[in-house]
Amino acid sequence: MKTIKIPEILKEFNSCFEKNGFKAYLVGGAVRDMIMGKEVHDWDVTTDARPEDVQRFFKKVIPTGIQHGTVTVHFMKKEIEVTTFRTEGTYTDGRHPDSVSFTSDLTEDLSRRDFTMNAIAASLKDGKIEDPFDGQKDIQDKIIRTVGNPRERFMEDGLRPVRAIRFSAKLGFSIEKDTYSAIFEEEILKKIASVSLERFRDELEKILASREPSGAFKKMEETGILNIFMPELIPGRNCIQGDERGFHEFDVLDHLFYSCDGAPSTKENVRLAALLHDIGKPSVKKIKDGNITFYNHEKVSSEIAKKMLFRLKFPNVVINNVCHLIENHMFYYQSEWTDAAVRRFLVRVGYENLEDLFDLRLADVYGMHRIKVRLTDSALVNNLIELRERIEILHNKNDALSMKDLKLNGEKLKALGIPAGRDMGFILKNLMECVLDDPEQNTEEKLSEIALNLYREMHKLQ
Repeated sequence: MKTIKIPEILKEFNSCFEKNGFKAYLVGGAVRDMIMGKEVHDWDVTTDARPEDVQRFFKKVIPTGIQHGTVTVHFMKKEIEVTTFRTEGTYTDGRHPDSVSFTSDLTEDLSRRDFTMNAIAASLKDGKIEDPFDGQKDIQDKIIRTVGNPRERFMEDGLRPVRAIRFSAKLGFSIEKDTYSAIFEEEILKKIASVSLERFRDELEKILASREPSGAFKKMEETGILNIFMPELIPGRNCIQGDERGFHEFDVLDHLFYSCDGAPSTKENVRLAALLHDIGKPSVKKIKDGNITFYNHEKVSSEIAKKMLFRLKFPNVVINNVCHLIENHMFYYQSEWTDAAVRRFLVRVGYENLEDLFDLRLADVYGMHRIKVRLTDSALVNNLIELRERIEILHNKNDALSMKDLKLNGEKLKALGIPAGRDMGFILKNLMECVLDDPEQNTEEKLSEIALNLYREMHKLQ
């Protein structure tokens, strides 16, 4: 490919450079994706214009990284990152160059980039491709290769090996032999270990959004990266969980990897829950009469997951949701459940979490044998469908499913002479249980009678 089609907005953007005597090029992931025929919405531009020149051309320019030659231009309701052609000094901090020098040579600028597939530029004027490192061939061959010596590129930024693995999962590319081998070097692993947890988390989130994250996780395990950032997963390797009952084909770690594959790629929380839902199994494993058991592993897994996700700087709302899914993934619905049992399940899980929990259950089953659960002949799916239908009926009836739905609240209990405190909490909990058993009890009159009887019994009052 010698040219790519440049969007009209970028041609208009380029006119500001051209009339001032400068050149501008689309560069990086946008060019790579356009060559692969993918739709692109974010653009990075490189230019021989200095940052101060760019600030002069456009009305609204944000100096996002001006010390490294980068500014963000607001143009026709788009944000376009613009960086001056540059060469770089050493990377003492393993992330940023200690110094940068501006250059007028595009090839020099492209030579500092991480992978050949990302070191391709396209003129904003006519879409002509500049590809000094044969990135197009590597894209065609589906190969990830560093620009120049892999060891040098990885020592510049310890996140680059993780990015190589992430791109491999995202694009379905293999990693070139020398590039992959360099990751195993002790000095490279030390450099990787110096990467901030936030930067690793960002890459992890992108891996979770790929079609099959298991490939990336296996590469991270093989290279040692998994042990650096997510060591809690490692005990799952060779933790056998299959016995004569035939529930599981894989050890715990592969089961977690494949369960993650089986969760929806658009639901990060479910994929995290799938990856971690059995992480506590190795610590509770027992064998009795030839059968393998993992009692209470969901609670232990939730505790381990919480510590890991907190360490990796995930937001509290994500941590709480993921751990809630893990804690509740071991439910076994049967048609014999009473309506009261269904209501109790719904109260425990939360109506808003049901679809995610069902997705996690299906992912868990997929991870047992890497066979997609079919909707037509699966008892599990039929049970989930039946449970969902029963829940919808109860939900639509507006039955009381939380304390706030009770017709008797704390203020009304006070009016009955029941003081706030432990006694009131105990009584409200019992009122909730009564209503879950029999929704007809949810009237102020009936609940008042029950509450007073409970209070009298507690204090032996006449």
